[in-house]
Amino acid sequence: MSVVEMGYGKGTIRVELPDNKILDVIEGKQTELVHDVGAAIREALDNPIGSLPLKQTVQPGDTVAIVASDITRAWIGHEHFLPVLLDELNAAGIPDSDILLVVALGAHRTHTDAENRAVYGEEVVSRIRIEQSYAMNAEDFVYLGTTSRGVRCELNKHVVNADKVILTGGIVYHLMAGFGGGRKSIMPGVASYATIQGNHTFCLDAEVGKGTSSACASGKLEGNNMHEDQLEMAAMLKPDFLLNVVLNAEGEFARFVAGHWYEAWLSGCETVREIFGVPIQEKADLVIATAGGYPKDINFYQGTKAQDNAAMACKEDGVVILMLECSDIQEPPDFMGWFAYENLYDREIELRKAFTVPGFVALQLGEQIQRRPHIVITLPENKAVIERTGMYAATTLEEALKLAEEKLGRSDYKVTLMPHAANTVPLLKK
Repeated sequence: MSVVEMGYGKGTIRVELPDNKILDVIEGKQTELVHDVGAAIREALDNPIGSLPLKQTVQPGDTVAIVASDITRAWIGHEHFLPVLLDELNAAGIPDSDILLVVALGAHRTHTDAENRAVYGEEVVSRIRIEQSYAMNAEDFVYLGTTSRGVRCELNKHVVNADKVILTGGIVYHLMAGFGGGRKSIMPGVASYATIQGNHTFCLDAEVGKGTSSACASGKLEGNNMHEDQLEMAAMLKPDFLLNVVLNAEGEFARFVAGHWYEAWLSGCETVREIFGVPIQEKADLVIATAGGYPKDINFYQGTKAQDNAAMACKEDGVVILMLECSDIQEPPDFMGWFAYENLYDREIELRKAFTVPGFVALQLGEQIQRRPHIVITLPENKAVIERTGMYAATTLEEALKLAEEKLGRSDYKVTLMPHAANTVPLLKK
């Protein structure tokens, strides 16, 4: 027998199965951590990928715009690397008075002053000016051109007008754009609402009624219309430098990549693949997955990261069991509200009118639930909410396994376990 402790809320659920039933236990690669953050950043800035070092990229007299992610990406750890970046710019002859931080809000709400301090740190807020790029403020955006796919590229004037632009951010797997970071600082980060909507519609099939596009998926770059459209917009702006971070599953710095906005970012994507992309030989009949416990399963929206990855390891006629405590099951409302639509077509039509990432996640989840049964082990009081999404609710592993066997219609099934499914991405070998 094999025993695996699976994270659930602030505790665990013990999974005990016969060895001959287990096909895979999917875990990420152990990675050496960055111990001296300052030294690692300076090393990356002085030895960049595909560009001149930072100190040769900027010249005294330049105005520099640093594009930084908003509070929804606070996990990036801006407060640790932005002060080092500012010091290096100072050493290159750029005073703080010539440096501007532009918050890449996209269509997210604006920050309060307190949130700026929380995300970027007191030192950064006290040293340089901060402007927020909010997609709804149409007057803040400048037209740069139209992509080959017909999307108008309108970017924030503070970024466009700067002499030099530096992109910062974090690289992770992204369920639509393939990977986060890099060009996403520009689109949707500092793009207008019309530009964001135009780009995000590529995540939906070109034909109304066919739901999401298979071209836009986690880890997929080639042929990904959304990603390729974003690249065109980034090329119109021509950012001068990039500094992106890669974290491990525990949120600790694993690598800093710096240099050309595309080449350095691609190198970071490969590191993410190495850490979180897990090769598998075949898909399983039953996948038992957990996000990794609290806070990754604090609500169902957070838990969908684990669901999406678990589905990638499951056969089309298989079953997925998710362990998600969801102590705040109703949060966020802009996600849970999408399950009020009676069918996926209505959900899709509303999404086409005004695209939101929570709406896309809800639509994609609905499609995956139609392909195979999903069973969620959760708190008893969450039963009605879970069942409203089209999934089955259970309160124990035993109950979930019994239901899974009924759905599979047999007992000779193979199981894949995913103890950190929010972070690990199964990569089926071709």
